[in-house]
Amino acid sequence: MRDFESPARMTVIRSFDVNKPGEEVEGLKGGVAGGSITRGVIRVGQTIEFRPGVWGISQKGEVICQPIVTTVQSMHAEKNRLQYAIPGGLIGVGTLIDPSLTRANRLSGQILGAVGTLPAVYVELSVDYFLLRRLIGVKSEGEDGPAKVQKLVKHEFLNLNVGSSVAGGSVLYAKKGRARLALKTPVCTEIGEKIAMSRRIGQSWRLIGWGEITEGVEVTLRTPAHGRDDEHEDEELEN
Repeated sequence: MRDFESPARMTVIRSFDVNKPGEEVEGLKGGVAGGSITRGVIRVGQTIEFRPGVWGISQKGEVICQPIVTTVQSMHAEKNRLQYAIPGGLIGVGTLIDPSLTRANRLSGQILGAVGTLPAVYVELSVDYFLLRRLIGVKSEGEDGPAKVQKLVKHEFLNLNVGSSVAGGSVLYAKKGRARLALKTPVCTEIGEKIAMSRRIGQSWRLIGWGEITEGVEVTLRTPAHGRDDEHEDEELEN
């Protein structure tokens, strides 16, 4: 059942810059985010927030995130212009964000929603995980059928799908179906969210199992940047 009452939330699948090369400053348009609304209603003129937003490493070596707050300028579903959008289907949301931040899917994997209602941002996740018995599409040498999935090994690197975001993660601990993962990039997610885990086999990433987030280490969030009014790079951040 679709939820129209909860605060708006949308998973960003792609983002892009709609300006043509050589566009005059006066004619520049803000960045566009595309995705699917999972709950609530988004309206033109509404103030929205992107998380994690812009992130980087501080001089102390800590991950710092700065959410982006902006206003919905327009919405489209295919060629239809919308005044509001509800859960289901794909939409494009036009904003006042600096288009350099949305170019080439730079906001892909982020969460868009009503200001102050989005989940926390994490750099470490603890998960209860379940491994597949055998790899799909990979045969083992000297045996018939697919290769067996090996146990997680400390310090090995995995590919993690959290919502629409893809984040690399290093295994800090793994025992009896419980693991702790250090993420290469911060993710905005909720406790209880499901994740998919892939391991590099040869030249390809192969699905080896899934997990459920039980807890995590949150990132320090800075005061949100507002559309194109603020600089999109903080002088203390080193991307």
